[in-house]
Amino acid sequence: MTEVQKKALESLKSIDREVYLLSHIGAALGWDQETYMPEEAVDERSEQGALLSSLGHSRVASDGLAEALEALGAGDFLLTEQGWAQAENSLAPGLTETDRALIRHVYRAHKRATCLPDSLVRELSQTTSKAQTVWAKARKQDDFESFRPYLEKIIDLKRQEAEAVGYGDHPYDALLDTYEPGMKTAEVQQVFDALGAELVPLVQAIKDAPQVDDSFLEKHYPVAGQEAFGYEVLNAMGYDLTRGRMDVTAHPFTTTLGTKDVRITTRYAENFFKTGIFSIIHEGGHALYEQGFSPEIAGTSLADGTSLGIHESQSRTWENMIGRSRPFWDHFLPRLASRFPENLKDVSSEAFYRGINKVEPSLIRVEADEVTYSLHVMLRFNLETRLITGEIAVKDLPELWRQESRRLLGIEPAKDADGVLQDVHWSFGLFGYFPTYALGNIIGAQFFQVMEQQLPDLQNMISRGDFAPILQWLRDAIHQYGSAKTAGELIRRITGGGLDSRPFMEYLRTKYRDVYRLSL
Repeated sequence: MTEVQKKALESLKSIDREVYLLSHIGAALGWDQETYMPEEAVDERSEQGALLSSLGHSRVASDGLAEALEALGAGDFLLTEQGWAQAENSLAPGLTETDRALIRHVYRAHKRATCLPDSLVRELSQTTSKAQTVWAKARKQDDFESFRPYLEKIIDLKRQEAEAVGYGDHPYDALLDTYEPGMKTAEVQQVFDALGAELVPLVQAIKDAPQVDDSFLEKHYPVAGQEAFGYEVLNAMGYDLTRGRMDVTAHPFTTTLGTKDVRITTRYAENFFKTGIFSIIHEGGHALYEQGFSPEIAGTSLADGTSLGIHESQSRTWENMIGRSRPFWDHFLPRLASRFPENLKDVSSEAFYRGINKVEPSLIRVEADEVTYSLHVMLRFNLETRLITGEIAVKDLPELWRQESRRLLGIEPAKDADGVLQDVHWSFGLFGYFPTYALGNIIGAQFFQVMEQQLPDLQNMISRGDFAPILQWLRDAIHQYGSAKTAGELIRRITGGGLDSRPFMEYLRTKYRDVYRLSL
């Protein structure tokens, strides 16, 4: 490596570090806004967020970064999996594997940033910051019309973003690429069509079977007891509370405010126990990923989930394949019953297991069972792709939501708070984000299948509450790499193949044959 290239690498790392720090400052402001910020502070907070977004964008799009990337030999070959194969020979000599991965990651971000005008970045940040507060109030008051103008503005800005970035077949491709790099709308549609064709008959078979009893979950569970139990579970999972914390918010999320500051949030329902605990386990799964990055990539932009599908695979694995398993509650039910003896004194471990796995089409995605969950994702995917193309209008969303809910789930919301207003994502401008939830189900099942093969005592580990070997497997196979490996690379490395929905459907059929005594 020449002296010029060494200086270029130092410059790239310096700029990347600044962007990394700015993103965490923004995360701190966002966390505060969603948890403790007073309502009247939203206007100035939106200006603060816009300024930070602009500062980060200007550094990623800077001429200095462009010059450093050019000196290091970066080019468009870094944007594809095929091109990456030639990176070692095309980039500057003497780079470590981590350096090459960082250059690839930074080049991709730089390429996108140079397409986006700073004015658009600022306007998006400012608009979405205000929209989040409006959405929260609109949902509480079941008032879609108050949120509608903000959503119309956001969609207009996201269309501008898609046009600025460019796309081949569908404008949604440019937005999807932010969260699932390299994936196309047509690919998602193909996967969802195949998955839906199998899910709908499974849901019908369950619907025709005698329903399981979960009435014990709808008794009164005071929040203080739920919170204490949640901390007990998080501790067992391996979430490090010296590097994180848990708070309450309207919509649960995980956010990273620093290398050693990964926070989660949840929400509780005192008369529906599942709401709180499964949000905690889900967000805990996200946080374990963020806490598990290798020290080699810590403090760089590689210390991030490589795609939201991979990120979601971690949260859904902990929430469902572990957290809703029979051995998990063989271990934890006695501990839960000691906190809520009146509610659970006559509930066996088997009855509890079947109850927490009750399948019933519901209105709220975050409270959906794991069989119908992906149908909620498909519902929103079907609507937001058409919103981006202009095929449907925002004013028609409430009715279109009801129609899609009837078609996919067989039910429809009586109020918009339980329908089109239920999730925060559109107020954040996160178009392209939602498909990753269902992709996470698929990827998680693929990874879990391999983990079961490599940890033959897995189920006994769970029943003993011994999650350390499980977390270590995830750290070794997935977490440590962050964005140093792409989603496709991780899937191939772990499974030997590509994205495949068959393990997920096999898992669902096997589990729910047992829960519902089906003859599938």
